[in-house]
Amino acid sequence: MTSKPIIAGTDGSGDSLRAVEWAAREAALRRAPLQVVCVPALSPRMSWHQPPGRPDAVAEVGYESYACALAAASERASELEPELAIETRLLFGPPARTLAETTADASMLVVGSRGAGLFSALVLGSASRYAATHGRCPVVVERQGLVYGQGEIVVGVGDLDQSDAALGFAFEEADLRGARLVVLHAWSCFVPAAEPGGHPAGPERAVNHSGHHLYRGMAARLEDMLAGWREKYPAVETGTEFMHAHPGHLLAQASAHADLVVLGRQPSQTGGSGADSVIHAVLHHARGPVAVVAD
Repeated sequence: MTSKPIIAGTDGSGDSLRAVEWAAREAALRRAPLQVVCVPALSPRMSWHQPPGRPDAVAEVGYESYACALAAASERASELEPELAIETRLLFGPPARTLAETTADASMLVVGSRGAGLFSALVLGSASRYAATHGRCPVVVERQGLVYGQGEIVVGVGDLDQSDAALGFAFEEADLRGARLVVLHAWSCFVPAAEPGGHPAGPERAVNHSGHHLYRGMAARLEDMLAGWREKYPAVETGTEFMHAHPGHLLAQASAHADLVVLGRQPSQTGGSGADSVIHAVLHHARGPVAVVAD
């Protein structure tokens, strides 16, 4: 059993309960304890600058409502995994930052993609995206997909020199689930090529000519990268895919038929980089759970 818990954020919404269910199953797979947390979202007129303990402002918006949300989530997790060790915690602070800070002491954080009703600003939506791009442990944003249990994990590999953490997490997930692992690399840049006579090639010829050399080089590098992981996880069936297309679009499409899509993130990627834009695109358009792993 791992010593660090898997943390699930809840706010009483249906999306957050699905995240708790996902986290409970994951905790059972990993033989880890589950910790369900709730971060109350106060209205703009309320302040988080309160003494230690329960802020008085929480009483105004209904402390019991948050306690009920935690109890319902814990009960649901216990129904799914009766032998799971479950703890609940009510946390105080700015929701996005507070949720991200829990990742320092967790093996994984699982959140939903949006909230509803009284809890709509709680841990979901913008807060879940913030946690995914600032978390120190793998952060899973759970979305209700169209198909479950397909036995396939997809990992997006962008920088072939800096993808070890994402690959390691993806191989471990595939091994735990007995799933096939698909390693996907996509690029959307256009490299012009010249005709044999020195004249510029047409767009189709340019893609085919330069793409052939790019493909061979990247395929060789990726195979070298995967060799050690395949040796460590010999039971995991792996496949590779290379495509000339926008990586965010491809990974979002893959999420419709995969049990999990895994993305890597450099610690400095918190906004503005190309890789970060891919993460945001996938989180926004995904049709199933997405894990963001900091390298």
